Amino acid sequence: MSTKPGAKTLESMSQAVWYNRWTLKKFDRYLKGDILEVGCGIGNFTEELTRFGKVFAIDIDKEHISQTQTLLGKKAEVNLGDIESGSFFFNKNFDTVVCINVLEHIKDDKKSLKSMYSLLKEGGYLILLAPAHQFLFGEIDKSIGHFRRYEKKELIKLLEQTGFKIEEERMLNILGALGWLISSKFFSEKIVDEKKIRIFNFIAPFILPFEDIFKPPFGTSILVVAKRAT
Repeated sequence: MSTKPGAKTLESMSQAVWYNRWTLKKFDRYLKGDILEVGCGIGNFTEELTRFGKVFAIDIDKEHISQTQTLLGKKAEVNLGDIESGSFFFNKNFDTVVCINVLEHIKDDKKSLKSMYSLLKEGGYLILLAPAHQFLFGEIDKSIGHFRRYEKKELIKLLEQTGFKIEEERMLNILGALGWLISSKFFSEKIVDEKKIRIFNFIAPFILPFEDIFKPPFGTSILVVAKRAT
């Protein structure tokens, strides 16, 4: 097990099985054909994506790539790739690009979104999940390498400036936002503790399904589905 805060957080989030699957259901109808996952980490979402199409996955961390390759074997094409610099192990375009909790780690987010746009086929979709609300930015964000959190209007504007057409947008996980505020801002914790994730995974199925009925005004994440029109 890695001692790096970012890696420990990824390992903790791998325990949030119910939440990861609940999140996936919010956008799974857009998953088809050739799918690129940008920033696969240790494969928390990658294996689930293989149920919907041919998956290619990239990350800049060699250790993460090795873990994901071991986890998935031949289920997906997984290798080093840098969305910011435009360096990839493939030469192709995709029906869907999935970017889950990665954009906030990238210094030049606008350049990276342009790169994602160029990797999509005409009519293809970008599924983007990013941490919400700059006022939630705290010690956990700093320790795991976040440059920023986003406001929804700001993120939508950035996507539209890149050329994307917004198909869907919503806040997700009001429960997680409250937990993040308490842990990161009030107690200055630097990692997402695995014990707290287990508690969250137990409580979430009783609370978060209400978000299937109404869109919360705030949350821990912003989910945007955007389309490449041309």
